[in-house]
Amino acid sequence: MNLSEFQSEWMPRFDAFLYSELDARVPSQENLHKAMAYSLMGGGKRIRPLLVLATISLANSEISEGFAAAAALEYIHTYSLIHDDLPAMDDDDYRRGRLTSHKVFGESTAILAGDALLTAAFEILAESSVISADKKIKLIGLLAKASGPNGMIAGQMDDVEGEKKTLTLEELKHLHDNKTGALIRYAVTAGCLIAEADEPFATEMEGFSRHLGLAYQIHNDLKDVVLDEAETGKTIHHDAALNKNTYPSLLGVTGAIQELNGVIRQAEDCLDRVALSNGDAENKIDVFRQLLDYVRI
Repeated sequence: MNLSEFQSEWMPRFDAFLYSELDARVPSQENLHKAMAYSLMGGGKRIRPLLVLATISLANSEISEGFAAAAALEYIHTYSLIHDDLPAMDDDDYRRGRLTSHKVFGESTAILAGDALLTAAFEILAESSVISADKKIKLIGLLAKASGPNGMIAGQMDDVEGEKKTLTLEELKHLHDNKTGALIRYAVTAGCLIAEADEPFATEMEGFSRHLGLAYQIHNDLKDVVLDEAETGKTIHHDAALNKNTYPSLLGVTGAIQELNGVIRQAEDCLDRVALSNGDAENKIDVFRQLLDYVRI
């Protein structure tokens, strides 16, 4: 099964679950519901939930068992985007070609919508009827770590403080290993945990997710300088205006592309090793190979 086939079969079902969880928790007539739904339904590739579900599929387990973990992850990711766009942070007017949440609903409602998505994420996991109690505890703990002060928030803080100085390449990688990579790694870790994958499989897939997370960020930095606003759906050259440390600013565009290609090769190597040790998995690995096409320049 290729990526397009997997998306066509599973992502509409996941989206229906994602929105039903919102409707079950927030009355639809409330402005809070509208603000939460606006960002949840704002497009995007759903890479993180797709990684959860595709990892479960690759490990030959029941894909729908990952819906709650995937939804919780997408709620966390969406909240982080709402807050990241706020005037106090990146002050973005557009995301994915649409006005950002605070531009539509105002700053106070945008902040609360983000807060609500954050807390609802853990409620979704805790109330899942298809995940065992011991797995729930592990998933909740891992998600809290990935999204909190030892994960995504740590990376966000490093990003804010990094605007005041020039980071080394290693410091920048560490920043993005938390800011962008932590939730991407969680997606694969959650899928392995739900599917009860063996340790060699989990090790290689988590290695793949680490390289994918880094590639995703390098690609994102490059988009800001080599693509136009119609292609990105965001204001271009915004990182430079905020004095952010990026891969192009440290390595130049050519150097950043070389770095990106090297990270993609490392991700491909992880997938090759999974294929060698799981002979019947090659067709399912195509989903992951094709995900890497999203981060190529």
